[in-house]
Amino acid sequence: MEAPLVEVKNLKKYFPKKKGILGGKPSFVKAVDDVSFTINKGETLGLVGESGCGKSTTGRMLMRLLDPTEGQIIFDGDDISSLNENQLRDKRKEFQMVFQDPYASLNPRMKVGDIIEEPLIVHGYPKEERVQRVQQLLEVVGLSAYHADRFPHEFSGGQRQRIGIARALAVNPKLIIADEPVSALDVSIQSQILNLLKDLQEEFQLTYLFIAHDLSVVEHISDRVGVMYLGKIVEIADKDSLYQQPMHPYTKALLSAVPVPNPRLKRERILLKGDIPSPSNPPSGCTFHTRCPFATEECKKTAPKLKEMADGHFVSCHLY
Repeated sequence: MEAPLVEVKNLKKYFPKKKGILGGKPSFVKAVDDVSFTINKGETLGLVGESGCGKSTTGRMLMRLLDPTEGQIIFDGDDISSLNENQLRDKRKEFQMVFQDPYASLNPRMKVGDIIEEPLIVHGYPKEERVQRVQQLLEVVGLSAYHADRFPHEFSGGQRQRIGIARALAVNPKLIIADEPVSALDVSIQSQILNLLKDLQEEFQLTYLFIAHDLSVVEHISDRVGVMYLGKIVEIADKDSLYQQPMHPYTKALLSAVPVPNPRLKRERILLKGDIPSPSNPPSGCTFHTRCPFATEECKKTAPKLKEMADGHFVSCHLY
């Protein structure tokens, strides 16, 4: 069996909190707390969960925009979690990122051609090749070569996201981490960008980590889906298995909130009690037990491990 392109092992990211005036013990915000998963070559892994669950932090650690507190990130056989800046610069052309806000991620003072060309300059591409490559990338993402002389503010939101995708593709990466790439766009434009990403994946043999909170979007583009809650993965499975037979109570609650595009069909809504606990002071045992309708005394004391319940379907819950 072919080795996965990405293998994440026991990844953690703790952000230190500022001490009060009187000092006291140091405390941490546990943004990502012991996460493990793999991404196979050519597949799309969707990562979903409520805001603040650690999805984007996980993606930024894979990009090494954030240094992990603990754990390993194995990319294409190499441990990138321990690389220094120079080693990382050489490796980074193999994994790129598409950001959530297409306007904030583009330099408003640079022309589009210069924005796309910048990673090519960093990685030492010759000038003649750079000009040709920029024109080719603009056409690949559905724009025209003459758009290279315009500034980001002259484009719509969907067009700006296409520019962001072109920049990510510039150095022929193997992995693209898409952090909520369509959440800032109109619904009609979302489908265009999703279809573009799928076409590009097939054309360039790309692998995606697709981060989102919209389960309908994730279902459209993903092969496998991981569900995060309070810094941990609580369930991970292939798309069909997870959407048709969710096992974790949190996954069931999330899916019950997805609108059904048929007015005659009614879905029973599962309402979770209480608010999400603070990641700086997570509950003991299973972090979901404060909101879970099936919580037992064991859930309050011990944290469940992610275990395989069916072929490729992993769940972290004491019910199983």
